[in-house]
Amino acid sequence: MSVLAASAVLAGSSAPALAQETLNLTVATGHPAVFLWVKHIGETFIPTVNAELAKTGEVEIEWNEAYGGTLVKLGAEAQSLQDGLIDVGQAMGVFDPAKMGILNMTYAMPFGPTDAKLVTEAAEHALMSSEGFLDQLADATGAVYIGGGIAIDGYNIATTTPLKTRADMAGVKISGAGPNLSWLDGTDAVGVQGSYVSFYNDIKTGVSDGLIGWITANAPAKIWEVAPYYNKVDFGAMYVGGLAVSKDRWDGFSDTTKEAFRVAAQAYQDAYFEEQNARIEGSTQAMLDGGGEIVEFDEAEKQAWIENMANPSSAWMEAARARGEPVDEIMAAYVAYLSDAGFTFTRNYIEE
Repeated sequence: MSVLAASAVLAGSSAPALAQETLNLTVATGHPAVFLWVKHIGETFIPTVNAELAKTGEVEIEWNEAYGGTLVKLGAEAQSLQDGLIDVGQAMGVFDPAKMGILNMTYAMPFGPTDAKLVTEAAEHALMSSEGFLDQLADATGAVYIGGGIAIDGYNIATTTPLKTRADMAGVKISGAGPNLSWLDGTDAVGVQGSYVSFYNDIKTGVSDGLIGWITANAPAKIWEVAPYYNKVDFGAMYVGGLAVSKDRWDGFSDTTKEAFRVAAQAYQDAYFEEQNARIEGSTQAMLDGGGEIVEFDEAEKQAWIENMANPSSAWMEAARARGEPVDEIMAAYVAYLSDAGFTFTRNYIEE
């Protein structure tokens, strides 16, 4: 071998490999991991991002996970993304109406479908079919919605006494989070602001007599211990939002990294609904085994309630218009998607 050839071989063997970029990212939520939408961040979203990035080896992420309000308070996730306190979080309108209020479309239309996956499909279709809207939302909030939308499996009312008619609700103090308290209009129930962080103790101490909630959250919290009657009023499944990344961080990602995050968001959504479906039956049985009881609300009473409540869409849509959001287009797309799927609301909220 010539001296020149030998030198080339030696040079090649000692050349450094391309450096892998390491990103230090913080993901945080106000809710603890007992909730499915938090649980699958650690169990599904993060592992999928890592697996997708490993396919090219260009980027590796060192994750800092902070759940249950240890870093950000419930409802402060979007602000924390905008401020750069966290890099990945959840965009949820029900807990953050000031920044993410547009995501509350289903809360503005109660007594809708009970199929959580259908509701989510319709909501994400409506948001994404409005050209340029998600970019507009990112510019306004500093949070880039990347998908991974989820919905609550179906809101009902758990109380200390059974509710079958609106008369049974008179004077009953019912806790709820944000916009769902407006659903009590048309009854003489008293709304009390709260969340699953406080529901159990609020009922136990008499701050409220029950809550507006859902069975797969009631089960781990053992709500039936303080509110044994699960009153089936069927407010419907509610889309709460999805996953978001700080816009400053997102803008610095390569296309490959962005795609990894989107693939992981879809995997997160799929895993959430798979486990949600499995949990509904188990949670219902746990409630019954624990002494809880299902109470069927009278259908005629429910229809009278729907017809007499103040339109929950009106003020919400006006607020969205004031923010410059294309809410009329979004809501029309949402309703049309559900109609195509075979669901029609018994009250036409958006055209009143």
